[in-house]
Amino acid sequence: MSVALETGARVPVATLRHDDALLTELVARRLVTAPGGRVDDEDWVAAARASWSRLPAGLRGALHDFRRDSGPTGALLVRGLPVDEGTLPDTPAVATSVQREPTVAAAILTMIACGLGDPAAFRAEKGGALVQDVVPVPGREEFQGNAGSVLLTFHNENAFHPHRPDFVMLLCLRADHDGVAGLRTAGIREALPLLDEETVDALRAPEFVTAPPPSFGAADADASPAPHPVISGAPEDPDLRVDMAATEPLTPRARRALAELNTVFERIAQNTVLLPGDLALVDNRVTTHGRSAFRPRYDGRDRWLQRTFVLADLRRSRAGRPGDGYVID
Repeated sequence: MSVALETGARVPVATLRHDDALLTELVARRLVTAPGGRVDDEDWVAAARASWSRLPAGLRGALHDFRRDSGPTGALLVRGLPVDEGTLPDTPAVATSVQREPTVAAAILTMIACGLGDPAAFRAEKGGALVQDVVPVPGREEFQGNAGSVLLTFHNENAFHPHRPDFVMLLCLRADHDGVAGLRTAGIREALPLLDEETVDALRAPEFVTAPPPSFGAADADASPAPHPVISGAPEDPDLRVDMAATEPLTPRARRALAELNTVFERIAQNTVLLPGDLALVDNRVTTHGRSAFRPRYDGRDRWLQRTFVLADLRRSRAGRPGDGYVID
């Protein structure tokens, strides 16, 4: 086995052993120098897909198990990945920051995305980059999005979109100075038994609308979002679609139900302070995520995560992807 599973943790933790971390780094470095150019080039993604099978078997097994069943929390933490922490440049400090050039971290994210499904991005968000920086930006502290540093409320990633990601991956390159910025997760699988029947019925009704997040800028600003339910699908294991900062209830019962759901999420929430080399995976179909508040210093050593979205069924979004690429218009 390449990983040791810490079954006592509420969010399962898979920790790479030393030899498998070295193998992962070797495979990633080979991909960094592979032909194909930049991270977003289809040839480089193809090389990443081929490299996935060279990663340690235990790591691939843990990720395949998560893809099939993400468990009660809908989240997994992989620890001990190589990220070249000692040679990192200064943390970027602009909202549009992305990773276009191949790096060890970008290689790991892209390989794992190919193992879980396919990497994907949205053209309106950070120019459609497949690997995006999540960093605090001066003047945007109150921003409800990846550039902010106040409490980030619970949300499914891009809940407004018909082709929202199936999985969200967050790889920590650098932790915040004070070690307090925590990834917060809360999902419907743990929340459902704590909700009364009236609340569940209201959440299943198409009495909510969700606007695009601020990170999409002016895109879709004129579009009228269609009403939708917050939970749908199998009664015992429903899908979840909500953004506590952008989902608006249309009826009094919907308002009460959404408030109750948020109360339950706060009760069951898990908070994980990510360290360099930690990769958090969130099943965006059943689990929300957010972030606790922290204080950036804007000194080049602020918290730095890199993010990649995954679609388990890329074909489903084919009409929205020109040229059958990885970017959704």
